[in-house]
Amino acid sequence: MKRTDHTPPDPLERARLLRRVHTAVLSGQRAPQAPRPVVFESWRRSLAASVDPERWEPPVVFESDRLAEVRAAHPLAACVPMLRRTLLDAADGTTHIMIVTDAEGNILWREGHPNVCRAADRVHLAEGTTWSESSIGTNAMGTTLATGRAVQIHSAEHLVRRYHSWTCAASPVHDPETGRILGAIDLSGPLHTMHPALPALVSAAATLVEGTLRDWMARRDELLRERHIDALRALRGEPGALLSSSGRVIAAEPGDLGLPDRVELDRPDGALLFGGREAHIEPLDDGYLLRAPRQSTPLPAPASPPAARQAPTLRLRFLTSRPVAELRGREVSLSPRRAELLAVLALCPDGVNAEQLALALHGEQGNPVTVRAEIHRLRTQLGHDVVQTKPYRLAAEVDADFLDLRAALREGRLDCALRLHRGVLLRSSESPAVRDEREDLITGLRGAVLAARDPELLWRLAEGSAGRDDIEVHEALLAFLATHDWRRATITARLKRLLDEPA
Repeated sequence: MKRTDHTPPDPLERARLLRRVHTAVLSGQRAPQAPRPVVFESWRRSLAASVDPERWEPPVVFESDRLAEVRAAHPLAACVPMLRRTLLDAADGTTHIMIVTDAEGNILWREGHPNVCRAADRVHLAEGTTWSESSIGTNAMGTTLATGRAVQIHSAEHLVRRYHSWTCAASPVHDPETGRILGAIDLSGPLHTMHPALPALVSAAATLVEGTLRDWMARRDELLRERHIDALRALRGEPGALLSSSGRVIAAEPGDLGLPDRVELDRPDGALLFGGREAHIEPLDDGYLLRAPRQSTPLPAPASPPAARQAPTLRLRFLTSRPVAELRGREVSLSPRRAELLAVLALCPDGVNAEQLALALHGEQGNPVTVRAEIHRLRTQLGHDVVQTKPYRLAAEVDADFLDLRAALREGRLDCALRLHRGVLLRSSESPAVRDEREDLITGLRGAVLAARDPELLWRLAEGSAGRDDIEVHEALLAFLATHDWRRATITARLKRLLDEPA
């Protein structure tokens, strides 16, 4: 674990500090230091789900008589022996337990030394219980599933006080077939067993599992090709493709059909438009055959060139407490991830590939497979004419408040910029591209207003989210306000309070 000036070197000392932080934040008092952003946002989600930090237990979702059936059907079942060898042997099974959950946070496997398992039983950290954030609050398993990223939760970073004597590290496992999260891998143990290597070990185990699943997928693809390549060749030049069970293109004839990476399979009529003709999907025993029959008669030529279709307008209002998108006159429901996707695509009008988009959304840990699945779901929601591929880009007319703010700053229209900046861009987002744009907008607005030396503009900045807690903005405003201006008293009092607050 990386040390900072505020991080105590000893796990127990750190736990005592975290308990003070936990108590202060939940009681609304000043904390000795701020919780980590991933922890604070998890507390916020958990409290919004009505989790009680004082009295809470994880619900039992699978009784013991049903657990074997659920395990056998889960895609990670075949990887458990490998995880047992990797994690329990490497992490010393006497001090930790290994846990594997499904995508909903239900514990399907829990293994380790009997003494640690008995301690886990006493706090209901047991097979068959659910550990999603909405069920039991902040914990490594639930938080890694909520964020899609590896997480370590130590002591009082758990929202529920009952688990302050535990430390845990977890990482999500993604399905290489669809990009969706299959579950979480976790190492948990008593407080004194925390070790800086635990998060890296769990992440490495998740990477190992995903690599194994990818190898198995490649073998399935090869078997599918071997079994059904004759069906594809029997089309005798008629365009077609072999698809996996999820619609992923395995083979195509001819090879340059221009199909997307994955074909939609959930169409009610089983047909789709492809290359100017209707293509049909026929089920195979382990996949699908896509056929695009030749037209029996040529389509009649249009009498005159068709009028160009006007691109729809996509309105994005992301400088607000709740991000809003509007398309074709109706509001579109947005998850935080889809709001981030739209923000990044709006910032890259020329388009990006899967690797670039993964880096912009998730940083160095980004997975292009996950991004392709997210784009697929976004295209299903908004339409293929709005979100296009190769490269990924927005084909709509984009009307975004954060783009308007950037343009206003570039053109020196500070009155308009202050009016647009009602809040920060996607406040809860940790996406690198969104975070950089958010900071650039705030820095640009602040610097431009300070340079203008206009008391009216400074006042509006000091009243908004970008300048409310900014000492330099208040000092500049006080210097430029007239002697008898009624706002001097307000700014003087506010500046005193800011200066008196501990750094």
